[in-house]
Amino acid sequence: MVHKWWLSGLFVSLITLLSLPVGTAFPPAPSPTVDRVKTSLVPASNMKKDKQRKALYTLLGKLPDRHRPINVVVVSTQETDELITEKLLMDINGLEKVPAYFTRPKHHTGKLPVVLFNHSHFGQYEVGKEEFVQGRKEMQKPPYALALARAGYAGLCLDSWCFGERQARKEVDTFKEMLWNGQVLWGMMVYDNLRALDYLETRSDVDTQRIATMGMSMGSTMAWWLAALDERIRVCVDLCCLTDYQELIKAKGLGLHGVYYYVPDLLTHFTTSDINALISPRPHFALAGRLDPLTPLPGLEKIDKNLKAVYRQDAAPDAWQLKIYDVGHQETEAMRADILAFYAKWL
Repeated sequence: MVHKWWLSGLFVSLITLLSLPVGTAFPPAPSPTVDRVKTSLVPASNMKKDKQRKALYTLLGKLPDRHRPINVVVVSTQETDELITEKLLMDINGLEKVPAYFTRPKHHTGKLPVVLFNHSHFGQYEVGKEEFVQGRKEMQKPPYALALARAGYAGLCLDSWCFGERQARKEVDTFKEMLWNGQVLWGMMVYDNLRALDYLETRSDVDTQRIATMGMSMGSTMAWWLAALDERIRVCVDLCCLTDYQELIKAKGLGLHGVYYYVPDLLTHFTTSDINALISPRPHFALAGRLDPLTPLPGLEKIDKNLKAVYRQDAAPDAWQLKIYDVGHQETEAMRADILAFYAKWL
């Protein structure tokens, strides 16, 4: 049986060929056993998303080689009745060492699902990765290192540029110096976390098919950027910082976000919805506060509408969820419970 669509395509191809000038040169035909097969197995939507990821990454300025060798030293190991915490010193960018914590539940063996946790900002540069293991007043107890371990997950959290043990570099000074050199502070932050994913793949105790990411505030933004850029992240949770750029401008709220947040020429190419659409069809849970000025409600509604359409198109309507709570810029007990339930379902 000959399908009508095949005949239609053949007819169009013949008309196209006959209309070309005599002497037109043609590229060599693709290998029937490699090129054609490869193209047929890659959906057009996936190819488009790969192209968009490359374009998004390009906006992040001059970055170190993505394939440079990684060297990680375990500085110390601490154990409690429930948790094993390794303090790491990571050579991942070739510019300065990156302190980090890797945690895992003490009584679990074998390969574990892992959450790449991204710490927040709050103008408290001394905190950094300590938020992961010690918590902070804007978040629920216990700290996420222990909460994740109790749920059976390992965790990894880095000190971002200018935070924690890297706070000797001041944020505004670093932003300006990098800009002079064609670098973007946010790009350098993202780069470190992408290399952290590379490191996780080297660990024998990590199930690399079950990697998630999350964070609050600045960490929230990092979570959805990372998930958009790297498909190795299977589940994304962002807490209190899913912000539509245009609605933030309308609300005159640009000053509410730190200087790290701003990527040159971003709005020429991407909206917040465009970036987050790259996560689909992977599970993505966004939590926001109705009273949070960092995430204007009209922007949340816009993103929600756009991503519902994207996830429906990708045949995964249940994998996207936005939930808005009657709070400001903070994590509540209900939020914590919903996050852990989302991980239990999808990770």
